[in-house]
Amino acid sequence: MRKQIAAANWKMNLTSLEASQLLNELLAIPHDLKSHQEVVFAVPSIYIPLAVSILAGKPNIYIAAQNCHQKNNGAYTGEISASMYASVGVKHIVLGHSERREYFGESDALLAEKLNAVLAIDSTPIFCCGEPLAIREAATQNEFVEAQLKNGLFHLSATEIVKVVIAYEPIWAIGTGKTASSEQAQEIHAYIRKSLALKYGVAIADEISILYGGSVKASNAKELFSQPDVDGGLVGGASLIATEFAAIINALK
Repeated sequence: MRKQIAAANWKMNLTSLEASQLLNELLAIPHDLKSHQEVVFAVPSIYIPLAVSILAGKPNIYIAAQNCHQKNNGAYTGEISASMYASVGVKHIVLGHSERREYFGESDALLAEKLNAVLAIDSTPIFCCGEPLAIREAATQNEFVEAQLKNGLFHLSATEIVKVVIAYEPIWAIGTGKTASSEQAQEIHAYIRKSLALKYGVAIADEISILYGGSVKASNAKELFSQPDVDGGLVGGASLIATEFAAIINALK
């Protein structure tokens, strides 16, 4: 069975004390992760050592970075490389989140470089894709997302692509309270998997976890995750509330 993943994206939130309290509250809530289930915390980079310390030894729970630089080292003041993150216990790196694309102008070409950097050190990239409201209203979301995949991912070999987690995030549903219906989520997740199958074959496509991200919360997680091609969620605001995110974890199939 494909990995089923509950990934928390804290974005630029919480103080150090609040981060510590949240992680400890979550650990105090019963959960029983199966071998095919994972929890990933994409925390602000300054809190990574704290999170690694608190979660050390917890099976199937990982720390992620929210971004990285495409180079391994060099004169890039203020940036952090994938290898630096790996050296402090980071196993996953989120790439191409819509906020990075929109606010920081990250292109598909740049993200392809970042993917290469993450895979080169044997870490797991969580590659984000998704359409804005205007594209959804024009009913061209499939073509839009497919172009993101082709430009950002499809240079990878079959042995590389299976190491990637894809997160589909309808931009119109991020932080708006709007959520794609479970049918809408399944439809585009199935289309993404079909695109992967056309490029790499059905067997490879069936190995790749595709997460849904866009106002996932405790009340809708189970229905979303029950869809055959939805393999968990990339969760924003709800991941900052221990009881909410615990319920989302427990909704994994």
